[in-house]
Amino acid sequence: MTHVLGRDGDRGPTAALGSFLARDGSTGADVAVDLDGPHVGLLAGKRGSGKSYTLGVIAEGIAAADGVTGVVVDPMGVYDGLASSTTATVIDQPTVAAGALAPRDWPRLFGLDPTSAAGSLLWQVAGTASTLDGMEAALETVDATAAARRAVRNHLHLADSWDVFDPDGISADQLLQQEVTVLDATQLSDEALGVVTAAVAGSLYRTAAAESIPRLPWLLIDEAQAVLDGVAERPLRTILTRGRHPGVSLVLATQRPAALPDVAISQSDLLLSHRLTATADIEALAAARPTYIDESIRDRIPDGVGEAVLIDDTTEAAVTVQVRERRTPHGGDSPRVCSLNL
Repeated sequence: MTHVLGRDGDRGPTAALGSFLARDGSTGADVAVDLDGPHVGLLAGKRGSGKSYTLGVIAEGIAAADGVTGVVVDPMGVYDGLASSTTATVIDQPTVAAGALAPRDWPRLFGLDPTSAAGSLLWQVAGTASTLDGMEAALETVDATAAARRAVRNHLHLADSWDVFDPDGISADQLLQQEVTVLDATQLSDEALGVVTAAVAGSLYRTAAAESIPRLPWLLIDEAQAVLDGVAERPLRTILTRGRHPGVSLVLATQRPAALPDVAISQSDLLLSHRLTATADIEALAAARPTYIDESIRDRIPDGVGEAVLIDDTTEAAVTVQVRERRTPHGGDSPRVCSLNL
């Protein structure tokens, strides 16, 4: 019998995760993750411990289930294999419409004070147009100083140089199809990665909150620490704190949980940790230890690759699991000199 984490009922789709792992190294019953309702998950682990591999396992489960769909933000280019034998599609060099960013996010994108002349002007023109050209044209129709117009125009030209804004970019309707969508962001700059993540997170949340959707979306982000201190922070924080009601799930994977905002850990009802060795990262997880966990998280974190401790807030339990083998190729292995044809 499979034990399903993240639920207190016995119905609905699940994602096969692996099996229970006893202290003596033996494996027990199969373990799966609930997909029937929305969740916030945090997946931590040092490099090489299996973090990205496990995120791929969850993505495989989402691709195989009815009633849900997934979007994987892939800054490392390790999830293309999902398209080999699952209902998944890979988008290389993803683009988004400028209007997919909320007007209030535009000043944050360039580090501008929204109350400054340039910041407030940028916010204003972003609210009147859905393309970069439209925003630049709107500059000539609003009351502003020449200096503020010049500053905003320069920022819009900079945004255009990132090659990430396109009126025909990814839409929420496209992302809510049955197929899991992998956004291959390996060619994107840090700024462009933040833009894509912010636009996708915001579009999924707004669409789910405003209308009936065909399936519940899961947004999976690898190396999440790279996007949680910029323009994507606000839309991701919205999902973290309010995503349950419209049914939007979020899974953040990171090597550095200490670099995440506290809300990313405190709002996680599924917290899975592979091996960690940095004191700050362990302490970040330990600080969020629920009262129903008797042992220190430090004492529960396993050593083996693919082994993980999972804290399930729904059933108020902590279990150790051995993550199952992937059904699709994993692109996370590092190259080695001995494998080169020298």
